[in-house]
Amino acid sequence: MKIQQVAGFACENVTGLVVVIDVLRAFTTAAFAFAAGAKEIFLVSGIEEAFDLREKIPDALLMGENGGVFIPGFDYGNSPAALIGETLNGRSLIQRTSAGTQSVINSKNANQILVSSFVVAKATVQHIRALAPAQVTFVNSGVHPTKEGFGHEDIICSDYLTAWLAGNHPDPDPYLQHVLECPTSIKFQNAPNPSLQDDLKCAIELDRFPFALPVHRQNGMHILRPHPPHPS
Repeated sequence: MKIQQVAGFACENVTGLVVVIDVLRAFTTAAFAFAAGAKEIFLVSGIEEAFDLREKIPDALLMGENGGVFIPGFDYGNSPAALIGETLNGRSLIQRTSAGTQSVINSKNANQILVSSFVVAKATVQHIRALAPAQVTFVNSGVHPTKEGFGHEDIICSDYLTAWLAGNHPDPDPYLQHVLECPTSIKFQNAPNPSLQDDLKCAIELDRFPFALPVHRQNGMHILRPHPPHPS
């Protein structure tokens, strides 16, 4: 199995199995939404696209951010901590974020797409092994072409998953400690808003959930559903 990494802004031409990583916070938040009972999550690129899609799926909830800021008219932001204790049983969500969902949409030439973060790391590795692809490309969605250090937590997560796929049994503690030392993590730790500190704690809860997050492409849409699925 050949394994490589690319930044989110450079994923358009990647083929084979693509695993889009967004630790802070899109695909940590998505995992918490499924844990709260969500049936599926439609991933979109644009804000207006999200509102338009909700017109077609009236009971859907909107979730996400723009530049890290809550979007007026959305039901949820991009906060995993805010979903703890929520009841989303059977609900469809529509998620728009500035990095994670963009990288999924831009992975146009991928044969298959998963999304991942630390909270579903083990399940992701198991799912990749079951697929047995010739090549895996980790897309580090948060990496920015001009902002040094941005998205480094995604690189660390990709490195951790790569170590497992290579047949190693890495100690997770150094990886998680490095996440806490990343610029975005430091920003969260120093933020006056305690919810960001709660989100960071959620993001480093290794293997909290037992499901992987494959993307299903149907009728031009990108839909996340947990695997294995929720018990009916």
